[in-house]
Amino acid sequence: MQSLQSGISKRIPAPILWLVASVLLLSGCAGPSLDDYAERSPKLVPQQFFTGELSARGVVKNFSGEVIRTFDADISASWEKGVGTLDETFRFNDGEVQTRVWTLAPSDGGYLAEAGDVVEPGIMRWRGNAIHMNYVIRVPYNDGTLDVRMDDWMYLITPDTLINETTMSKWGVDVGEVVLVIQKK
Repeated sequence: MQSLQSGISKRIPAPILWLVASVLLLSGCAGPSLDDYAERSPKLVPQQFFTGELSARGVVKNFSGEVIRTFDADISASWEKGVGTLDETFRFNDGEVQTRVWTLAPSDGGYLAEAGDVVEPGIMRWRGNAIHMNYVIRVPYNDGTLDVRMDDWMYLITPDTLINETTMSKWGVDVGEVVLVIQKK
């Protein structure tokens, strides 16, 4: 075995070996697919769940999994001519209040999801009891801002309760997570 390794390392430069090993390792880390949830219930229909008044409670975690903030939110959701509006108000435990208004417009078999602080809109897609959406949001950071990729997975647990898990990343590295429960009022 040692002679095989030394023979390979003499023919292939070390940076190339590291690159190949990294690609192989990362290819085994592929996440779930929406198709994995196609037969699960209760069936999640965005126009039905995201209608009326909703409330949310959740946590924000840092890169190591430590809870660094908690929050509650009120969401007013409506649809007009096939376009959805989610008007959100978040209240954090440190006193900060954030608002975000999402517009969900039909696009490419899902919904184009846009908001004021979203610099790269996402396409919301769903199957069975799950929704997936990936987008980039601009957040305040020190004296400026930082663009962070958000990978949202939502799961309908009961007709009135949805769990949302969001992985936050920068330059492909996970930097935090948001976990929340959304309930219809």
